[in-house]
Amino acid sequence: MSTERAPIVVGVDGTAASALALRWAVDEATVRRCPLHVVNAWNFEPMVDWNETSAQERLGRSEELVGNALREALQGREEKPEIERRSLRGDAAEVLEEASKGAAMLVVASHTGHRLRQIVMGSTSMHCVRHSSVPVVVIPVNEHAPAGHDAS
Repeated sequence: MSTERAPIVVGVDGTAASALALRWAVDEATVRRCPLHVVNAWNFEPMVDWNETSAQERLGRSEELVGNALREALQGREEKPEIERRSLRGDAAEVLEEASKGAAMLVVASHTGHRLRQIVMGSTSMHCVRHSSVPVVVIPVNEHAPAGHDAS
């Protein structure tokens, strides 16, 4: 049996809500003394995407998003967990479900997006709660927190 502790996996997307989830996950990984895997899902569909970009550019933006989120979440902390940065191509819900297999837990933020968007596209946090093979922690959005931005 491996002595390595199972990681905590957290999804980030550049919003204020995901920044809260990341800070919570950093705290939890520090307390548990386990690794933290910070995951951003990105997608590229050349026949659908109207802006001129490449998959490599999307990957680069995803890696930058993860780096910026971590820089902000770790600022001023003396103790930090071991961190793995992961930029994975695919649907966010499916990427997080797969990335969390074997993890101690999956941490995601709830988003207060438009109801129509949630009905049509679904909710990443709802998908994870329903389909993940590990415990899922959903960090609620505080309506008094500063508004985030989508970094897609």
